[in-house]
Amino acid sequence: MDIIELTPALEAILFAAGEPVPTARLSLVLGIPEEDVLTTAQRLGEYYEANRRGIRLLHLGGSLQLCSAAEYAKLISRVIEHRAAPKLSPSALEALAIIAYFQPVTRAYVEQVRGVDSSYTVSSLAEKGLIEPAGRLEAPGRPTLYRTTEAFLRVMGVSSLDELPTLPDMNESDGLEKLQDAVEKLKSRGEQLEIDMNASADAEE
Repeated sequence: MDIIELTPALEAILFAAGEPVPTARLSLVLGIPEEDVLTTAQRLGEYYEANRRGIRLLHLGGSLQLCSAAEYAKLISRVIEHRAAPKLSPSALEALAIIAYFQPVTRAYVEQVRGVDSSYTVSSLAEKGLIEPAGRLEAPGRPTLYRTTEAFLRVMGVSSLDELPTLPDMNESDGLEKLQDAVEKLKSRGEQLEIDMNASADAEE
C-alpha cells in the first residue's frame, strides 16, 4: 500500500473502530512495519492540528485512537449524551497519582504511602476504569498489583506515562494543590477530569 492510500486507510480504520487500536494490529492489517504506522499516524495527527480540524489522533501507549478536539467538548455535549467525566475526590486523586508514578503497586503500598486505609479508594478507581489488576506480587497472600489503564492516559491527555508532570512531594503542605494544578494543565489535552473538593474522605468518594 503506497503513502497515498495508507493515510486515508489508517484514518478510516481508526474512525470505524471508535476505540484504541493496537499498532501491532494495524501493522498486520495494513501490511506495513509498526514504525511506518507510527510515522503515518504522526503525519495525520499533525495535519489535524495544523488545519484546525475537529478531531485529534491520540497515541495511547501501544495503541492509536481518534477523538474529538477538546475545545469542542461543550458543543458536542449539547448534541449527544456525553459520558460523565470521572469524578475524583482529593484522596482518590492522591491514590491514583501513587499508582501512576510507582506502578505496578499493591493496595498495601498505596496505604503505606497515604497513611490511611485505601480499600474503597482503590476499588473506586478500578470501577471507573482508571486502574486495573496487573498480576500478583510474589509475597505471602499474593496481593493484587495495580497499574493505570489506557482510559487513564486518555483522560489525562497523554500518550505515555513519561509525559506526566513531575510528582510533587505529597508530604509538603501544598503537595496536593500542586498535583491538582498539574491535572488542570493536562485537562485541556484530554477528557475532563472533575476533582470533587467537597469529598475528602475515602467513604465520600
